[in-house]
Amino acid sequence: MTPDEYCQDKAAKSGSSFYYAFLFLPVPRRRAITALYAFCREVDDVVDECTDPSLARVKLAWWRTQIDAMFDGKPEHPVTRALAPHLPDYGITRERLLAVIDGMEMDLDQTRYLDWPGLRKYCWHVAGVVGEMSAGIFGYTDPRTLEYASKLGLAFQMTNIVRDVGDDARRGRIYLPVNELQQFEVKASDILNGVYSERFSALMAFQAQRTRELYREAMQALPDADIRAQRPGLMMAAIYHALLEEIERDDWQVLHQRISLTPLRKLWLAWKTWVSGGRGLVRRLGRPGAGQ
Repeated sequence: MTPDEYCQDKAAKSGSSFYYAFLFLPVPRRRAITALYAFCREVDDVVDECTDPSLARVKLAWWRTQIDAMFDGKPEHPVTRALAPHLPDYGITRERLLAVIDGMEMDLDQTRYLDWPGLRKYCWHVAGVVGEMSAGIFGYTDPRTLEYASKLGLAFQMTNIVRDVGDDARRGRIYLPVNELQQFEVKASDILNGVYSERFSALMAFQAQRTRELYREAMQALPDADIRAQRPGLMMAAIYHALLEEIERDDWQVLHQRISLTPLRKLWLAWKTWVSGGRGLVRRLGRPGAGQ
């Protein structure tokens, strides 16, 4: 198995919405984004699959050495070997890759966040900086596109947090800010025990509204000149935003199940965004006059 095949297999097996956006890219960019995604999956799996935090820290430290080796021109792991050829072309920096690992280590250091600024910092490390690197792979001409990509990454991560409240709680993590749990009078024990209430629904509606605002801010930051190039990110936005709407329609029933879209619906949303050039989605999510 070649390094590219290893990354392709990693992406396909994940079942992630990101995979559907990759399918529409030209081969060089598709290989680059698939390798970047495989890297993110590898370091995320370290935290999710290691029951011993000490062992997880050792593995993440090893990944830091792999990044150093890659930038020294001596990649070893299939993921870094696949990613290495794309570093100069797409602005994938050592600092940004290490920032992703920093985010994974945050999961080992804390299971709660006191407020939104603290949670936002975490979201940037695990998703916002990935959005910035992805934007470089997709292509852009205006630096403001990086602001769009970072905020879109935050929106994706908040969508994940809303979807995974129950799953995360069963792993001992509650990402919803402590001060907001207090504001809506929702106890951590209620979440851990899967207790639904009007207070919990109000809390989740509040999180969803914040997430929609992040989508809106992202769309407002995206320059018209780069909309077409950034279609892969917009395809993911179409899927993730539809997921958020689906969760709301299901009355926030996220404590006992993981709500998802069917593969066919994901593919349809991705295809529709691609063929429309992405402008319709930008208008719908945040910029009514975009591209007119």
